Amino acid sequence: MSGESIYEFSAQDTKGNETSMADYQGKVLLIVNTASKCGFTPQFEGLQALHDQLGEQGFEVLGFPCNQFMNQDPGSDDAISQFCSLNYGVNFPMFAKIEVNGEGTHPLFRFLKKEAKGLMGSEKVKWNFTKFLVNREGQVVRRYAPTAKPADIRADIEKLL
Repeated sequence: MSGESIYEFSAQDTKGNETSMADYQGKVLLIVNTASKCGFTPQFEGLQALHDQLGEQGFEVLGFPCNQFMNQDPGSDDAISQFCSLNYGVNFPMFAKIEVNGEGTHPLFRFLKKEAKGLMGSEKVKWNFTKFLVNREGQVVRRYAPTAKPADIRADIEKLL
């Protein structure tokens, strides 16, 4: 593992404010690339449940909308934020839409992918709702496939709390 941590990165929130990942120092994080129109979109419910149940112990979900997979998140940041809030009661931090693959990959996701590679060493994010678990020191512990349900990750999160 490199000496780097996610705290060296920042991202824009849905209102366009730059937010440092250092704001989440000392918390266990689950960083997820999300989409509003995906078959996995109902996972917002499970992510919110984890956030509600484990938040007081120092756990936080961070959502990063991405429209790179079959245009499944075409809306504006504001529309995405409202959709998540209205349909799934999401109150964990959601960020501005980013790219997770290719030339325009957001630096945070470039780091996450390098630290926790996917199947057969691939760095590429395969689909929406790929999840990265980060420990209290800002180190990437594990990557989970889009099919991994939030409830199935709970035991791994609790080990880090």
